[in-house]
Amino acid sequence: MGIRKAFKKTLSSLIGSKAAPRFELGIKDLQSSALPLGHAAVSGASTPPADRISEASGSLLLISNGHGEDLIALRIIEALQRHRPRLNLTVLPLVGTGGHFIAAIEKGWVQRVGPTAPLPSGGFSNQSLRGFLADLMAGLPLLTLRQWRCLRKHKSEVDTVLAVGDLLPLLMAWSSGRPFGFVGTPKSDYTWCSGPGKNLSDAYHALKGSEWDPWEWLLMRSKRCRLVVTRDRLTARGLRRHGVSAEAPGNPMMDGLSNATAPACLIRCRRILLLCGSRMPEAIRNFSRLLHGLSPLPNDRPIAVLVALGSKPGLKELGEELKRQGFRSTPPPSDALQAGACWVRGQLLILLGIDQFNHWAPWAEVGLATAGTATEQLVGLGVPALSLPGSGPQFTQGFAKRQSRLLGGAVLTCQSSKELSKRLEQLLDDPTLRLRMGQRGRQRMGPAGGSDAIAKRVLIELPLGHGY
Repeated sequence: MGIRKAFKKTLSSLIGSKAAPRFELGIKDLQSSALPLGHAAVSGASTPPADRISEASGSLLLISNGHGEDLIALRIIEALQRHRPRLNLTVLPLVGTGGHFIAAIEKGWVQRVGPTAPLPSGGFSNQSLRGFLADLMAGLPLLTLRQWRCLRKHKSEVDTVLAVGDLLPLLMAWSSGRPFGFVGTPKSDYTWCSGPGKNLSDAYHALKGSEWDPWEWLLMRSKRCRLVVTRDRLTARGLRRHGVSAEAPGNPMMDGLSNATAPACLIRCRRILLLCGSRMPEAIRNFSRLLHGLSPLPNDRPIAVLVALGSKPGLKELGEELKRQGFRSTPPPSDALQAGACWVRGQLLILLGIDQFNHWAPWAEVGLATAGTATEQLVGLGVPALSLPGSGPQFTQGFAKRQSRLLGGAVLTCQSSKELSKRLEQLLDDPTLRLRMGQRGRQRMGPAGGSDAIAKRVLIELPLGHGY
């Protein structure tokens, strides 16, 4: 009996005071062994899922072909960098010099590869035969060949490729031999299933059931194509009928825009945003024609015309045109406007601002536009617009009509400066019409948040390590 009691006492002491700590240590050892070495080496380290994503690396090459496409690619890159800071991001801009990427490159979290060169058409060679021939004469075939060779050279350095644009970046991504995704920004089935549909191209698209062409479907159906994103659900539905697993998580064009109200110094003015584009010398011609449309307006209230510019045309070039039309230079009414120059003629106040689109766009009541992406962003903010197509090479009659149908009539196409003036006066006098057109624009462009949604799909679907 004494031996039995002594054994029980010893066993209970082992379980109660010593065995438990040894057992707990064993479980912790097992748990730490299931983690990566870096986690196991730190006693008690606990990393939430978001941190594990940020610690993962991976490499992605983005290919884009145009001013608007570069901007969309940049928005997606910024979202990717927020979710995966250590992701190696490289861009290959096919058209222009890739100016949208400069700030990110200077900050060191984006690299650029490949040759770049400005093209006479500004990337709109498909809008006219003249623009196409000018690009050919400027060396487009040789430039494209050099870019393709650069892609083949760097393909082993990236895990996957994301193409932003239309056929050319899609074909480039496919030819890389790497897994790839595609963000198809310029095409929408709204362009042929909205409006009168009298053009031969409308019948062609209706026959296919999609604005995308059969050879593009073939590339999108490739086994290496892991993600296809379109700008709207209607277009995604059309592609799915052709065996393409397309989706429309959101439109990146509406990201990064302000919704601020106009400052006090402009409250008593009618406010018009003027977008003349950035392709020279076309932009100067369009600026002059849009300006003529303002002349016959009533003078009962001051009219502030906010001319939002990119890198081109410059303030000096526009100043010369304003002088020719009888305007005089004067200091801006307020520093809060951040205007680079100010011109007046009677009740017309012209403010010129470089890189002020995001700042000025939400202040406008109406837009006058001969631009692409910026016009879409403007109506997406609920601001109705009027366009005045010219000889091109970018903003042609065909481009303007397609844009109007794409945006559901939120942009109305005018045939002359006289018609532009008449419609502008009507819009300024009719708040109900402005509201109705603005609602169409918001509906067609969708809300902000598209870049983040696309970035999450990229991290899930493309082979970039741990995913999202």
